[in-house]
Amino acid sequence: MDFSGLARPAVELLDGVMDRALIVGYTKIGSGLRRRWWAADAGPRALVGKRVLITGATAGIGLAMAQSFAGLGATVHLLGRNTDKVDRASAMIRDSVADAHVVAEVCDVSDLDVVREWTADFANRVPALNGLVHNAGLMPKDRILTREGHEVQLATHVLGPHLITERLLPLLRAAGGASVVFVSSGGMYGAPLVVDDLEFRRGYSGVRAYARTKKMQVVLADSWARRLAGTDIRVESMHPGWVDTPGVAEYLPRFRAVTRPLLRDVADGADTAVWLVATRPESKPGHFWHDRSQRPTTFGWQRHENPVKVRRFLEQVSRLTGTSQAWPGLRA
Repeated sequence: MDFSGLARPAVELLDGVMDRALIVGYTKIGSGLRRRWWAADAGPRALVGKRVLITGATAGIGLAMAQSFAGLGATVHLLGRNTDKVDRASAMIRDSVADAHVVAEVCDVSDLDVVREWTADFANRVPALNGLVHNAGLMPKDRILTREGHEVQLATHVLGPHLITERLLPLLRAAGGASVVFVSSGGMYGAPLVVDDLEFRRGYSGVRAYARTKKMQVVLADSWARRLAGTDIRVESMHPGWVDTPGVAEYLPRFRAVTRPLLRDVADGADTAVWLVATRPESKPGHFWHDRSQRPTTFGWQRHENPVKVRRFLEQVSRLTGTSQAWPGLRA
């Protein structure tokens, strides 16, 4: 279908309708259509001489991101918690991308003490960091606690990424233009921002915990963007749509069985995060992206997050990670 004759307002209307019609907007149908009008690709070697760190990079969307970043010329720091998987993924990228520069990194993002040790070592080895993509994720059915007593999805999706961002901030500042991207989920639309039970001690559900922590990621990314406003560091969140990943196969087998013909491949799911880091587009408050366009953080009937509630959330995240309580730029 040719959309070249459509005026920009008509394209934006069609795009918005697709964004709310999940089967169209979130599946490969949506990206297939949007490619006809979305923003241009980065240059073929746009990231030569730059460094990008990706968490959860040994499979699925994270591995696809690593391959794309390597193809754009970046030195890719590929992080996972299992040494053998990290080594295999690194070797695969070197085999598939000519002249790829890949550095294997091992760290369990959910273990905050390990994060502190690893980030200290990383900062001693790396002078600057141009891209940081928080992609590590999981969705266990049962409530699991980390060694430090945190619910594992909260630790993996929120606490660990926040701590990594905080501790690598000097490297991001040194890059002279950097991007931080949180890989969230469209499922976050169905969850409120919960501030009175971050650890999900009451009525735990794996799927609900996933949606809740993905909502937290969107709020956290927006808060980081406000905190760093006026600097050359950009912070966004994005969702990849419905993607056929090992995680979907493991945690949502029935959903995958029904939707598999429509699911995006991993390169498609990785696209927007890679594009955000490689092109660093302007981003407005909310800072939530999908298919190379900013998206609202709420549905039309939902209210925006209460600033008092957001601050309570941020105070708890800061306390649990032992990081700064200063959040300048947050709405009063």
